[in-house]
Amino acid sequence: MGESAYLEALRERVLVFDGAMGTSIQTRGLTADDFGGPALEGCNDYLVITRPDVVEEIHASFLEVGCDVVETDTFRSNRLTLKEYGLQDRILEINRAAAEVARRACDRYATEEKPRFVAGSIGPSGYLPSTSDPALGNITYEELVEAFTEQARGLIEGGVDVLLIETSQDILEVKAQVTGCRRALAELERDDVAIQAQVTLDTSGRMLLGTDIAAACTILEALRVDVLGLNCSTGPEHMREPVRWMAENTTLPISVIPNAGIPHNEGGVAVYPLEPEALAAAHEEFVTELGVAIVGGCCGTTPEHMRQVVERVGGRTPKARDVSLMPRVASAMTAYDMAQIPPPTLIGERVNSQGSRAVKRLLLEDDFEGIVNVARHQVEGGAHLLDVCVALTERQDEAEQMRGLVKLLAQSVETPLVIDSTEADVVEAALRQYPGRATINSINLENGRKRIDAVVPMAVEHGAALVALTIDEEGMAKTADRKMEVARRIHDIVVGEYGMRPSDLIFDDLTFTL
Repeated sequence: MGESAYLEALRERVLVFDGAMGTSIQTRGLTADDFGGPALEGCNDYLVITRPDVVEEIHASFLEVGCDVVETDTFRSNRLTLKEYGLQDRILEINRAAAEVARRACDRYATEEKPRFVAGSIGPSGYLPSTSDPALGNITYEELVEAFTEQARGLIEGGVDVLLIETSQDILEVKAQVTGCRRALAELERDDVAIQAQVTLDTSGRMLLGTDIAAACTILEALRVDVLGLNCSTGPEHMREPVRWMAENTTLPISVIPNAGIPHNEGGVAVYPLEPEALAAAHEEFVTELGVAIVGGCCGTTPEHMRQVVERVGGRTPKARDVSLMPRVASAMTAYDMAQIPPPTLIGERVNSQGSRAVKRLLLEDDFEGIVNVARHQVEGGAHLLDVCVALTERQDEAEQMRGLVKLLAQSVETPLVIDSTEADVVEAALRQYPGRATINSINLENGRKRIDAVVPMAVEHGAALVALTIDEEGMAKTADRKMEVARRIHDIVVGEYGMRPSDLIFDDLTFTL
């Protein structure tokens, strides 16, 4: 085991992904019988069972022109999506078979000088968990995690080199996909398969539900993915500025896999206007001017598109990037620097049942809209983050209250949230509902490691930052030396044992009470 060979290759040269699977299938003139009957017609993912020869031939067509990586035919192969075809109980079989088909093709073309890699394609579920529309958002975070764990397990067992989360529209779903991938890797005791996450932006530079590139990158980096990037949606022209932002703000390898332009309808057929030479020229610019490490083609891209891309950038070294690192948190919409310039970073504490009589009254009345108005006033007053606490002695449903309020705040305010609760289950409920990168308030050593060991694994899973209080078993530290002693203990546990970054910690040294 050990590090992924895919990541090792990525450090040496640009990797070129294949082109479109879906539009390639459309050119094959398949009938209902090829898909397994009329009820399954159009289910491209099932071809790995009924016509694996067709899928393997498509993989080969891209490997033949020099592509380094092919994606499995599993974009929709999760139980939530394939339930439409009655295939929800064959998810492991389908994903395993798809990975094996791609692996066979890659093994035929691989050489010692030019290995070929399999990317396990993981697309959206068809649900949008961040929305309040019951038709689209009626699914829990844990249900999504379970569905994607199952899909990832099949792909890993079939032999993929990288799990590719792609064409993502809802950043909360991406968090569930990453968690699902990590669970599958842990269950199979594998540490040699990378995780690559790609979001899809519209021409305005935002995901479907309004997440901008700064928020998406902040969240994905905190989730510790290995590669992040963009795919689908637009042609390369509209990706240029988001890619430039990534090139200047993330140290992770960047992938760019656009459509062959924005399609238009001709006689009921989607036509993609971008010619192969134009795609190749755009990718050369991404590699040589912005330092992009992975390029490829999404919808509408053919072997000829990818042949010209390989000729332009295959085997080249991306431009070295000068990255300005800044710790950030994020709402569902945008990111905020944790250290504001000029300081200080202001945390609004009016959305807190322990510090606001008005909010306590609104909570008792279940008036969440009223609380949202309080939050908006805090933001208008200059708050960079919002502390959210719903604990009430008069009620015993803190987790449910927190879940409902966090969902509404995520859709209503751009300011990132600070989740404030002494109860670990309440913190977890909030994190499972929050699309952004939250901060957890707080951890300490008052009861030894109990609080840290309950909360820090949640922070790791959800990519949250942490407020740490300088309190230990002896109580509040009251001298500079004691405060530093407690802070170092917390740092060594969180960073040394749990693998979080030092910049994920915000120390509150509790000087106010002194």
